[in-house]
Amino acid sequence: MSCDKIITITRQYGSGGHDIGKALAEKLNVSFYDKELISIAAKESGIAPEVFEHADEKAANSLLYSLSVGLYNYGNSFSSVEDLPLNDRLYIVQHKIIRELAEKENFVVVGRCADYVLKDNPNIVKVFIYADIDKRVERAVKRKEIDPARAKQAVLKADKSRANYYSFYSGQKWGLPENYDLCINSTNLTTEQAVDIIANYIDVCSNNKK
Repeated sequence: MSCDKIITITRQYGSGGHDIGKALAEKLNVSFYDKELISIAAKESGIAPEVFEHADEKAANSLLYSLSVGLYNYGNSFSSVEDLPLNDRLYIVQHKIIRELAEKENFVVVGRCADYVLKDNPNIVKVFIYADIDKRVERAVKRKEIDPARAKQAVLKADKSRANYYSFYSGQKWGLPENYDLCINSTNLTTEQAVDIIANYIDVCSNNKK
């Protein structure tokens, strides 16, 4: 199946968004970016991937100040932001990479405020994946090896972290239905079923523009 879209996936923790995004990319025969962006960012910035890993999708506190003093400029070299916290540096580099990739190829990307970064791209399809809390807790315990006694707390904390990250860097509220083209409750869906829903939506959108 061919694809003329860039699909951004925002997801609740434990909703299966990563697996859905990866399977969707395989179905559409396009590239998939999630943690892969950390490796690319590390290579471009010269910072070890394991260092960036701890800062991934976590908001810092200094970017607004950086904006006010003119440091937040994608055209500048990376040395212009060397004094920023790793969170900000990683966001800036990933922002730049996502925009550059969008000029060259279609792909599926998970998280990283990609829907905001590419908000002016006419080929973007913004998807939000969510699920009932019990299902997300069950998945987190099974696949993320989280202590069952603390699983719900961990899931909700992860959601809060993602919401804060999105709000900090985009200025918008994470998870609002009106910010997305398609919202999918994955509670009772297999990964393949969720992928089919997204792929069918993309196909309908593409045909309607012909």
